[in-house]
Amino acid sequence: MRFLPLAVFVVAAAAIGGTMLYRTGQQEEGVQTAATPDRIAQGKAVYADHCAACHGVNLEGQPNWRSRKPDGRLPAPPHDPSGHTWHHPDEMLFVMTKFGPQATAGPGYQSDMPAFEGVLSDQEIIDVLNYIKSTWPDEIREEQARRTEVSRRNSS
Repeated sequence: MRFLPLAVFVVAAAAIGGTMLYRTGQQEEGVQTAATPDRIAQGKAVYADHCAACHGVNLEGQPNWRSRKPDGRLPAPPHDPSGHTWHHPDEMLFVMTKFGPQATAGPGYQSDMPAFEGVLSDQEIIDVLNYIKSTWPDEIREEQARRTEVSRRNSS
């Protein structure tokens, strides 16, 4: 219990650091945030290699993704429009992917999703997110972009 404040600080620092990296474009050298066709194709390939096994080849997630498994963890949610990925701003999606769900949900949150820091580059994470977003209908993409803009205004 005496380490709880330190754990909260570490998670908050990682989340803020990841958010600042994403927002300011100061990711690894040469990272492109624009969703160009080439970057989206790269994201699709990275998704197939690192994400599809859990989140589904067609972004459909695991069955019964809203119901906890016997171990108390939630199955991988879909990234298609039926899921909640589009409810989150870009910064949160980036931080969650890079540092793991604990970076946004708190240090005690249990998840099967790993942190991809050291596995995927910042460019690969952004490409995957852009690929996922490219599959959504216009109205979902527009709403997610609005939520990202609101989040950025509120954090300024």
